[in-house]
Amino acid sequence: MPGIALSPFVTMVESEDGMVFLHQRTGRYWQLNGTGSETVRLLLSGESVESAASRLQEKYPDASDHALSDVTELVRQLRAAKLIAR
Repeated sequence: MPGIALSPFVTMVESEDGMVFLHQRTGRYWQLNGTGSETVRLLLSGESVESAASRLQEKYPDASDHALSDVTELVRQLRAAKLIAR
């Protein structure tokens, strides 16, 4: 699965601690920490889930055992919240 795209009614802003998403239709917002934000930036730039996980494994070797499952779960949660379109 190549990259992701934000849903049409979602805005994203970088924050000091990560990033915040606002779904303009529902008024709900979500906040991601630094690692989650880094993951989303990789995916928004066109990286696949597998490629993003691989990059995170290189940067954070202590967490490499679960990088792919963590990235997959993040994408699942973003999709469930209707924050991403693909």
